[in-house]
Amino acid sequence: MSDSTNETIATVGLGTGGPEVGVQGLGCMGMSWAYGPTHDEAEARATLERALELGVTLFDTADVYGFGRNEEFISAFVRANRDRITLATKFAIERDESDPYGRQRIRNDRPYIRQAVEGSLRRLGVDQIDLYYMHRRNPEVPLEESVGAMAELVAEGKVKHLGLSEVTANELRAAHAVHPIAAVQSEWSLFSRDIEESVVGAARELGVALVPYSPLGRGFLTGSFVQAEQELGEDDFRRLQPRFTGDNAAANAALLEPLRKIAEARGATLAQIALAWVQQQAQVHGVAVVPIPGTRTRARIEQNTGATRIELTADELAALEPIAGKVAGTRYADMSATSVGRE
Repeated sequence: MSDSTNETIATVGLGTGGPEVGVQGLGCMGMSWAYGPTHDEAEARATLERALELGVTLFDTADVYGFGRNEEFISAFVRANRDRITLATKFAIERDESDPYGRQRIRNDRPYIRQAVEGSLRRLGVDQIDLYYMHRRNPEVPLEESVGAMAELVAEGKVKHLGLSEVTANELRAAHAVHPIAAVQSEWSLFSRDIEESVVGAARELGVALVPYSPLGRGFLTGSFVQAEQELGEDDFRRLQPRFTGDNAAANAALLEPLRKIAEARGATLAQIALAWVQQQAQVHGVAVVPIPGTRTRARIEQNTGATRIELTADELAALEPIAGKVAGTRYADMSATSVGRE
């Protein structure tokens, strides 16, 4: 296993004029939502602390994760380390708590944005958010209104930097013309590479950082499960995703073989090779890349950060290259809220 767990990870600027952050962040969603209950909250809190020790400084949450409970969960850690971390949260998704993975409503209007930021500030216990994302785009609301409202929050000191999630290249350009965008968060992994078609190029052109979410394919790339319906709990969101069920899951599991061979040859985990691939896209595309894998354990955060010190060879990259084109099933059952759905 690639170790070096005592080494602090490198840093990178989060977009032109953005904060300096560790080259890998931490997605906090799973500590409160989507992947079943957190049985050991003390370990999850220790994971936050260990991440910071290892140089992880970008901590990512959203108001919809656990219906505010994820923001509340990390608030004590955030306040205790306020000057050492870059805090990211998001607005835009409204869900019914009685049907948490059911129909969602996307809100980008100015009154909602102002209401959402106040709620996040209160739950997090801070007076300023370092990076505030529009979590999803509602094309019925002009970007000038949405980003204009976000820019007002910057002028008022409630937010430092602006981000967008799951936007198209043209939407990114239009938003950036209203106010500088520091980062775009989209799914990017060995299984999900659609943003490379146009979004990555636009980000490079504008000096915007890429923050890949689900860089481990929601855990599938680690080999920790194959059939979501059989292996994961009833309240696990992955049971609803086409890639992880039925014939799709079996076909996709077979795609991990090149990953497994490289991991075995290097004495690394599958997760480390998958993360190393994402981290290396910074060199491939000439853009800042800060993936935010999620975990609840210190052992995993040590493995994940160790991946930042693995550089894949040209032959290894070539062996991994065909995987995404062979993946069976879409990222979500309903892709309408993703950038691909509007390209």
